[in-house]
Amino acid sequence: MKGYRKVLIAVNGSREVLHQGLRLADDERCWVTIVKVIPPYEGDLNLTGVKSIEDVLDSGGGRAVAEMKDTASAEKALVKTRLEEGKDASKKILEVAEEERCDLIIMGARKRNWLRKIIGDNVVNKVVSRAPCPVLVVGTEAA
Repeated sequence: MKGYRKVLIAVNGSREVLHQGLRLADDERCWVTIVKVIPPYEGDLNLTGVKSIEDVLDSGGGRAVAEMKDTASAEKALVKTRLEEGKDASKKILEVAEEERCDLIIMGARKRNWLRKIIGDNVVNKVVSRAPCPVLVVGTEAA
C-alpha cells in the first residue's frame, strides 16, 4: 500500500485497531490522527461512587486519550489525538477525516451476533459508504 500521507485511526475501544493502524502508518511513513467519539452529556449526574468528576463529564474520554498517547508512545509514533463529542459517531469520523484531509481511514469492526446485524446501526457501514477516501476495516473481538 503506497501513497498515503495522512491516516485517520478511529478507535472504538479495541487496542488492536490502534496497534494495526500505527503499524501501517509507520510502514507508510504517514502522519497519524487518532479520533475517539464520545456521546454528548445529557441529563442529570448521579455522583454516587464517583471518584473523578472529570471522567463522568467527558465519558471517560480523557482517560481514552491518555491511553491512545501511551500506546502511540510505546510504538514510538508521533500522533495527533482528537476527542469528538456527538450522537452520530460515523458523522464525526467523516468530519474529522475531511478536516484533516486524510487519505485513509482505519477503524475496527467488532464481530456481531445475528440480532445486532439486523437491528443495530453500523458505524463502519456508514463510514465506508460515505467516506471521502479508502477505509481499512480491522476485525476485532467483541468487548
